[in-house]
Amino acid sequence: MISHDIHLHIGSLLFEGVDQIDLTGPFEVLSRIPNSTYRIYGKTAEPVRDVKGLRLIPDASLADAPAIDVLHVPGGFGQEALMDDAEVLAWIRQQAAGARSIFSVCTGALLCGAAGLLKGRRATTHWASLHLLPFFGAVPVNQRVVVDGAWVFAAGVTAGIDGALRLAAELRGVDVARSIQLHMVYAPEPPFESGTPETAPPAILREARQSLRTVTARREQTARRVADRLGIDVPAAGEQ
Repeated sequence: MISHDIHLHIGSLLFEGVDQIDLTGPFEVLSRIPNSTYRIYGKTAEPVRDVKGLRLIPDASLADAPAIDVLHVPGGFGQEALMDDAEVLAWIRQQAAGARSIFSVCTGALLCGAAGLLKGRRATTHWASLHLLPFFGAVPVNQRVVVDGAWVFAAGVTAGIDGALRLAAELRGVDVARSIQLHMVYAPEPPFESGTPETAPPAILREARQSLRTVTARREQTARRVADRLGIDVPAAGEQ
């Protein structure tokens, strides 16, 4: 836990095609952390749209971001376009190097991996991309939230709320996290047991895998290219 007297600068990466709840779910938590400043940073200060078209506006550009104490990297389909973006990857590396905590949500883990930051780390991501983590040197863990030292990883989408609460507890203590959870009335009671591959009905899971087949294949191609760049040995196609 960090002393409440120390002001924390919290910053989230924003990009075209982000999954907004990877950003806004954690925002509900991180913006309530006592004695902190929360800001959102994009490649430019221009608005972007999330994967479903929601318009989002950064507070400032990456170039204008100060040193961040808590770095939040969300995911979404737009992550794929940034896997070879030297500016974004350099910014993630620079900010992570000086941060007290790094928080990855969903396929934000793949961006952190492309930045070369996951070697040897226990990590998680969206279930459809979990098998790609070894391409970045990470150890995949099929859990909703995974903590590895200064890193907190949340699995797909809504897991970002759970991860952010865990991060709040790491930063300011369990009671602060509990208070934030209470203010948010965060007490999930999902109407269906279909939130993970393990609990979803087989037909629903097959349909979901089919709908993600193209983007998953594209992500694997990119992951193999990044692995080659990072000097990481990965299985040939079909050998996982």
